[in-house]
Amino acid sequence: MNYRVEFTSAAARQVKKLPRPTRDKVLSAVARLSDDPRPRGATKLVGEQTAWRLRIGDYRVIYDVVDALLTVTVVRAAHRRSAYDR
Repeated sequence: MNYRVEFTSAAARQVKKLPRPTRDKVLSAVARLSDDPRPRGATKLVGEQTAWRLRIGDYRVIYDVVDALLTVTVVRAAHRRSAYDR
């Protein structure tokens, strides 16, 4: 089963602003989510129903997984100090 990976418009802008080497790592990790939306090292966020966190160096990717629709939606991609600000 392959999941469809989508970005919110805000997440797409955040990824675009990342430094080039980091952006490549983030996009590679996000692409792998289509095969396994809950890879080893991914953590479910406390207090959220479908939100997960993926660590990529000093950066975090926060995403939602909807199994019924086979969809992974990237909500945020930011440095760890600002990734959890709402």
